[in-house]
Amino acid sequence: MLPFFQQPVVPRLPSGYVLETTAVPTAAALNHLLASCEESTHPEQHWERALESSLWQLSIIEESSGELVGFVRATSDLALNANLWNLSARPGPDQQQLFTVLVHRALHILRRDLPGCSLSVSAPSIAIAALETNGFVIDPGGIRAMGLQLKSPKTSE
Repeated sequence: MLPFFQQPVVPRLPSGYVLETTAVPTAAALNHLLASCEESTHPEQHWERALESSLWQLSIIEESSGELVGFVRATSDLALNANLWNLSARPGPDQQQLFTVLVHRALHILRRDLPGCSLSVSAPSIAIAALETNGFVIDPGGIRAMGLQLKSPKTSE
């Protein structure tokens, strides 16, 4: 069978969770999730701008508590490139399944809405298994992503 016909089985959310595609989580809920994952948090106004510039976001909510336990958002130039950002899932026994559901659903939406776009993802190393399960190649050809924290130059007085 040809590789592009081999799609991963549609993953199911564990019992007690719901996938939310319309309601936008609060900055506080996003920061709480990121902090629980030992990821960097962001000021509320940064979240507002990020969410406004996103095409969509996916959230996983724990039904019993209403707590945000998984998240990913997408951006794109609507021509050649799409990006997944803030892929996160609360640590615990369901973490890998939450990652797998988020990645699978995100790819389904991108394939449907933006076929042909190249895709990059910003994700923690704990999400690598879910990414590989869904066909991502980690650092193809030795390509590495790099970042630079831009700071204002010091002014001399």
